[in-house]
Amino acid sequence: MSDSATLPAGGTDGPVMGGLSTSGTVTPVAARAIEVIEQALTEAGVTFERPRHEAFLVRLEGRHKLVTMCWLIVEDHALHVEAFFCRRPDENHAAFYRFLLTRNGGTYGVHFALDPVGDVYLVGRVALESVSAEEIDRLLGCVLTYADENFDRALELGFASAIRREWDWRVKRGESLANLQAFARFADPARRTDGAAKGGNGASAGGGTGG
Repeated sequence: MSDSATLPAGGTDGPVMGGLSTSGTVTPVAARAIEVIEQALTEAGVTFERPRHEAFLVRLEGRHKLVTMCWLIVEDHALHVEAFFCRRPDENHAAFYRFLLTRNGGTYGVHFALDPVGDVYLVGRVALESVSAEEIDRLLGCVLTYADENFDRALELGFASAIRREWDWRVKRGESLANLQAFARFADPARRTDGAAKGGNGASAGGGTGG
C-alpha cells in the first residue's frame, strides 16, 4: 500500500485529552451516571466496549468518516467525551486548523481540539448531574455529525497530496477507488490542474483514507 495513509485508526487505545481524573472511589452521582450510560447504550443498540467500570468506548458509523470511536468516561465530577477525528495535517496547516475553529462556534457538547502533536479530537465535558439517556443520545449524535460532516473537507485541506498519491497508486495496481470518490474533483488526474497532476504522483506504500 502507499506510504501516504491519510488517517490512522486512532482513538481506541485510551483517552488522550483527559478522562483520567478519578479518585478511585465511585460517588453516588458517578454510580448513577454509569448506570444511566450503560442502559442508554444498551437500549440504543449501539456497539460498545467497557474497558473499565467507568469507561465506555462506543462505535459510531458514518457515511464519510466510516467509523468514529467515542469514549464516554465518568470522572469524579463530570462525564468526559472524546473521539479521535484525524491526525495532524500533512500540509496547509493554517487553513486546516482555521476550518475546524470556525466549526467550533456552532457545536454542542463537544468541540474540535488538538493534542500536543497536533492530532485532532472532538472533546467535551458534561456535569454528572446532567447525564441522562437523552443527553447521551444527543452527545453521541453530535460527535457523529461533526465527525462525519467535516471529514471530507478536512482531508481535502490537510491531506490533498497524499490523497492524490493514493489515487495514483490504486489506479496503477487496479485497486478500488470507491472510498476516494469524494475526492475525485482534485484527485482524479483527468480533473486535476496541471500542477496538481505533476505534484501528485509517486506514492509507494501505506493505507487508505477511510475513517
